[in-house]
Amino acid sequence: MNTDPWASLSTIRVRLIAAMAAALLPVLMLGAVQTAVAFNREAELLRESLGSAAQRSAADARARMESADILLETLAPGSVGFSCAQRLAEVTGRIPGYDNLIRFDRNGRVACASGTVPSDPGRGARPWFEQLRTADDMIITRDPGVSYSDQPALVAAVPARTAAGEFDGALAAVIALSSLQPGSAASALPEGAEVALVDNAGRYLSMTDAAAFAPPPDDWLRRTRASGSYVWYAPAGGERRVHIAAPLVGESLYVMLSARSPGLFSWARLNPLTGLVLPLVTFAVVLVTVYIAADRVVVRWLIYLQRIAALYARGRLTVRPARAEDMPAEIRDLAETLEDMADAIVGRDASLRESLAQKDTLLREILHRVKNNLQVISSLLSMQQRALSDPGARAAMSDTRQRISALALVYRALYQGPDLKRVDLRPFLEELTAQLVAGESMRGPTVRTELHADTLMIDPDRLAPLALFAVEAITNAQKHAFAERGGLLSVDFRTADGEAVLEIADDGVATDQALAGTGVGRTLMTAFARQLRGHAEVLRNAAGGVTVRLVFPTPPTDAFEAPERNHAAA
Repeated sequence: MNTDPWASLSTIRVRLIAAMAAALLPVLMLGAVQTAVAFNREAELLRESLGSAAQRSAADARARMESADILLETLAPGSVGFSCAQRLAEVTGRIPGYDNLIRFDRNGRVACASGTVPSDPGRGARPWFEQLRTADDMIITRDPGVSYSDQPALVAAVPARTAAGEFDGALAAVIALSSLQPGSAASALPEGAEVALVDNAGRYLSMTDAAAFAPPPDDWLRRTRASGSYVWYAPAGGERRVHIAAPLVGESLYVMLSARSPGLFSWARLNPLTGLVLPLVTFAVVLVTVYIAADRVVVRWLIYLQRIAALYARGRLTVRPARAEDMPAEIRDLAETLEDMADAIVGRDASLRESLAQKDTLLREILHRVKNNLQVISSLLSMQQRALSDPGARAAMSDTRQRISALALVYRALYQGPDLKRVDLRPFLEELTAQLVAGESMRGPTVRTELHADTLMIDPDRLAPLALFAVEAITNAQKHAFAERGGLLSVDFRTADGEAVLEIADDGVATDQALAGTGVGRTLMTAFARQLRGHAEVLRNAAGGVTVRLVFPTPPTDAFEAPERNHAAA
């Protein structure tokens, strides 16, 4: 199966669609450019309209503040005496937008006012009042220290001085912010526009419709101060709206206008929309038509033949493309080629199977003959052993015969097993142990055996030295541990983490000479361990006998089954 991610980009459907897309792309690009130009022109007109309205609002607010400055300077010299409060109240009543007019003495105490003034013992030390002592012009503040009105307002104040020019207090006007905010129905505003006042921290102080405004972006204040106004788009009230901010009073108060951004199907964008949508719809219809045609005429038949080929790959070579008569001529020729290929594969497969069967039969026959020859040699050695009178010679002949019998058992396990390349070690160890113990049971005490073995499939190149190692270990136990009183012979084989361990133990008496022996058997065991790329050691076990341990690696190519401990006792 092809896993290349780029392979899907070279299919027939993709290539045909890409060709048609390349042909129609100039038309689509032209419509997109025309729509973009029209939309940008409309957006620019909207921004200019809002910008002009914001500038007019700021100009009206500045004119209002200048009028307040003139009014305060006019009233300041005469705003003292018993009729001070009455005169200030009359001015407040005549001129809308002023919540209160207050005359303060030089210490910040209220001398007279047109309305109620909140108590502020620290007024004389407020920053704005301290600034009035040295100022000649009007001071405007939104943070006078206490609230002078029930609604958002700012305080505009001018210093009052004596005839000698000394500071004699101040005259302050409390101006409601709503009086500075332009109305949403003003002729300078676009239809549906809303108005709000914002401080320099981005907090909305008043607004005509709260749902029409979104929180301003983080850098709105910097951009507004840098260019005089700042325009951005943001969702508000479930629709996309355009916002513009402009300074209203100094750097602490700003006017913000919000208008509905033209919708996708608005009348103002109908022509630009048709300039983009109609080419886009044509583009999509052509691509869908090409896709369907490629799928029905070519691709579905190729997928059908791909499934047939997949069945051939799984060995089902008798399947034939039954719907070939409905295919186009070129693809039908490809289907016939697949049929011819399947027929050829069936013929070659049958020939190969026959050859493999013959080879398998011949190899099993060779292994069987080798096993028979080794058994003949073992029988001859047995006859020669019985003719000898020297005990040492008889023992040496017996050891040699057992080694040859072990090799014969290896060949028998190969040709009797299902796989000529590997042998299951667990039943092999069971049979080898039983054969060695049974061979000596007629001439000595009874020996009991216990065998624990994990499953391991092993090849003949390693099975032979492993079998000969076991022969030497078991033979030594029979000679030295069980020669007089019999006992228990334990064979334990384990596999874990890529390593195999074979332990053969007896419950005899382990002498220092037995542990440090340097005879032929010990030399052979060391040689067999090296052949397996492992190591061997002889230890005294808990029962007082000898344990011979062989540790060797199991290559990752071996097929391990889940370790299963088996127990057999004889």
